[in-house]
Amino acid sequence: MRPSYEKTIRACFVGYIVQAVVNNFAPLLFLTFQKSYHIPLAQITLLVTFNFGVQLLVDLVSVKFVDRIGYRAAMVLAHLLSAGGLALLAVLPDLLPDPFAGILAAVTVYAVGGGLLEVLVSPMVEACPSDNKERTMSLLHSFYCWGHVGVVFFSTLFFQLFGVENWRVLALLWALIPLGNALVFTRVPIASLLDEGEQGLRVRDLFRLKVFWVLMVMMVCAGASEQAVAQWASTFAEQGLGISKTMGDLAGPMLFAILMGLSRAFYGKYGERIPLDRFMISSSVLCVASYLGISLLPIPQLSLVACGLCGLSVGCMWPGSFSKAAAALPRGGTAMFALLALGGDLGCGGGPTLVGAISSLFGDDLRVGILMAIVFPVLLLGGVLLCGRLGRESKASGLLS
Repeated sequence: MRPSYEKTIRACFVGYIVQAVVNNFAPLLFLTFQKSYHIPLAQITLLVTFNFGVQLLVDLVSVKFVDRIGYRAAMVLAHLLSAGGLALLAVLPDLLPDPFAGILAAVTVYAVGGGLLEVLVSPMVEACPSDNKERTMSLLHSFYCWGHVGVVFFSTLFFQLFGVENWRVLALLWALIPLGNALVFTRVPIASLLDEGEQGLRVRDLFRLKVFWVLMVMMVCAGASEQAVAQWASTFAEQGLGISKTMGDLAGPMLFAILMGLSRAFYGKYGERIPLDRFMISSSVLCVASYLGISLLPIPQLSLVACGLCGLSVGCMWPGSFSKAAAALPRGGTAMFALLALGGDLGCGGGPTLVGAISSLFGDDLRVGILMAIVFPVLLLGGVLLCGRLGRESKASGLLS
């Protein structure tokens, strides 16, 4: 009897909520860490860079060991590390002589878990039999957005009801989600990415394929197109509208995340009626238009609307690029997904950095920085157009047969 993979897919959805928790909970406590432990803000901000730096390293290293230990063991390990890191965040800063060292150690543990989740979740869903894999992949990635929104909303509600001084209790409560999902992954069926007896492409084989490099550029541009605006949305809202930090977070990153999630959920529901290439091309064009609106519209309120539209436009870029990779390189295996995750993370770090660097050259004018970042959606649009033709060439080469 053929096993049902519905529970596996649902557990993967929760896996992306877990990743949203580990990426977005600690930043809500930065000012609390500064006041409670007298840690300089410049030192605290390194935690974000360190978190994503560890995840990049895990993306790279996982190519070597995930297939050896198996997807089930790796997925359980990812969730246990995520839960352990969140639990350690609640206790280590008060146990160690240097509170910052305790925070950094906790971040290291859950960053390894988050990096593994990024490598594992998408290929695991791709391997599960489904009627429309592009729809499922888009719906999967929407859960990261809902997880982000949920972390901010429920954490804010908790702080209002019980006080921010009880943040350690909340960290332990958030840790229960990955702990419970780890137990689920010990029981659900796990499908293989490759047919029995088939081997995935090696890294050097992937590097020989033009279509792989196009896909890598697409992933870099997907991450950069998303984060170039998302990371600066709160600052942009505060500068342009003159509103408070709290309102800036709600009007900026929260609006962006909600609309990005809606875009992914929309394609997850109606994707069978819309070809993926058409949806990605339309989204790339809308992204270019939103960047122009943010940068050139003279009315701040309209620029903020353009920020929201940017969230709507980038929703399909990351999951769509994964789906195109799976279709173009069906034997890509774990190595392909790990390297694509690495490319996406590089874009997530590089996009905001480019915007900040260019903005600083023009008197901290974010409009100029975001205008220059328009190169990312433009390149992604070109990648979508190239990918189909190069994929056919790769199949003809014999590497994919």
